[in-house]
Amino acid sequence: MRPAVRKVFDDALRHHQAGRIDDAASRYRQTLCLKPDCAEAHNNLGMVCLAQGRADEAIAHWRRALAFNPGLAEAHNNLGTIFKEQGKFDAALTHYAQAIAVRPDYSEAHYNRAEIRTFRTGDADLGALETLAGRKDLPADKALYIHFALAKALEDSGDYTRAFEHLRQGNALKRRFLNYAEARELKFFRRISTVFDGDLFERFQGEGNASPVPVFVLGMPRSGTTLIEQILASHPQIHGAGELTDLEAAVRSVLIESGQPEKYPECIPALDGVTLRRIAQAYLSRLPAPADGKVRIVNKLPGNFLHIGLIRLILPNARIVHTARHPADTCVSCYSKLFTSGVNYSYDLAELGRYYRGYSELMTHWRTVLPPSAVLDVSYEDVVDDLEGQARRLIDYCGLPWDDGCIAFHRTDRRVATASAVQVRQSLFRTSLQRWRRYEASLAPLLQELGDLIPGWNAVPDSPPSRPLTTAPVFKAPVFKKVAGA
Repeated sequence: MRPAVRKVFDDALRHHQAGRIDDAASRYRQTLCLKPDCAEAHNNLGMVCLAQGRADEAIAHWRRALAFNPGLAEAHNNLGTIFKEQGKFDAALTHYAQAIAVRPDYSEAHYNRAEIRTFRTGDADLGALETLAGRKDLPADKALYIHFALAKALEDSGDYTRAFEHLRQGNALKRRFLNYAEARELKFFRRISTVFDGDLFERFQGEGNASPVPVFVLGMPRSGTTLIEQILASHPQIHGAGELTDLEAAVRSVLIESGQPEKYPECIPALDGVTLRRIAQAYLSRLPAPADGKVRIVNKLPGNFLHIGLIRLILPNARIVHTARHPADTCVSCYSKLFTSGVNYSYDLAELGRYYRGYSELMTHWRTVLPPSAVLDVSYEDVVDDLEGQARRLIDYCGLPWDDGCIAFHRTDRRVATASAVQVRQSLFRTSLQRWRRYEASLAPLLQELGDLIPGWNAVPDSPPSRPLTTAPVFKAPVFKKVAGA
């Protein structure tokens, strides 16, 4: 690569890594003006286009990258992931296989492929994963993907003891790379419940923006939020926007403009109705423009359960759907997944249990200070047992007429960019219920923290649950490809 081209590409990469995607896009395009056959620039520009919501353009750039360099494994992996999110699993598997053929130790591609295929005892791919897991030369940040992939493969084949051992190893490796400050998170939980008390809601009653458009689906990760959004998005008048971080962005922008001396949430009581409406409008203006006929827009960022009080103040007519699942099933499902970013509490069983307890106590707080109609609780288990009944309940809560498409949610053609992208393309199944029982003998640190949240499970008497923790909403980081050599 010529020095002039290298300089522009490296500049694009710096902007990309800093999250300045518009600037990165401009410089990647400049790179391609100078060197149209730069496969790495096409690959990275594809990532930028995806972050900007232009999936078709992203796919086109990844295809161009492979036309110029068929051995660019990252482009194959990126195509596999977008096809997985679109429900095109055969195409996804093909590209993951091609990525692995180019780089047999491509850990991320192995993990991604494992997520969408079913393994059986004696499976050649399972054997390949076992070989990789036994290698001592794999860096820890790559080996953890193999452990998670192998855990999934072994669970598929019914070897739960070995599956959990690889989960334990993968989570332990991931935890080493995280800076998770429990004390700070615990304090944030307490600050929220202290600020958002009954007096605050009474004082601001009648304020806010009356828009009925927003719908928030929230709760713990892996509790059914993607399923509920998919059911809602299968209605012709509802747009499923995925996991949006616009709420925090709206609050931040308005508070900065207002010159608020205190940070969130302590600044909230000092606001007035005008400022609350400004925050609401800032949020509404960030929502994607819905197609004709759409009158509700769903934001299914699970971590918004932290902000139920704020939502109630700024958007009193917003629908808030809280999904709940058996505590141990929720936590085991979290523990079995590698999240793109955030959810840093999920890689240690005790931390995970404490976080869940904190979430549970905060939800109890919201129910105490808000009217019953403010939040609709939906049980994952109830949806599995009575899909149509619960779907009708959801649509009625959104103030819309029933549509039969909501019970055929797995046929809805839309991109799903969450850890549940595979499950929502399938009919409901019961194998996810009581999944934690497969691993109960290894879950003592988690179960001791959950304690009385699991009726009938006896925690160790002299090991009381710790106090709750919390975390900020999930932010997704892009995947980059650096040029290997000049």
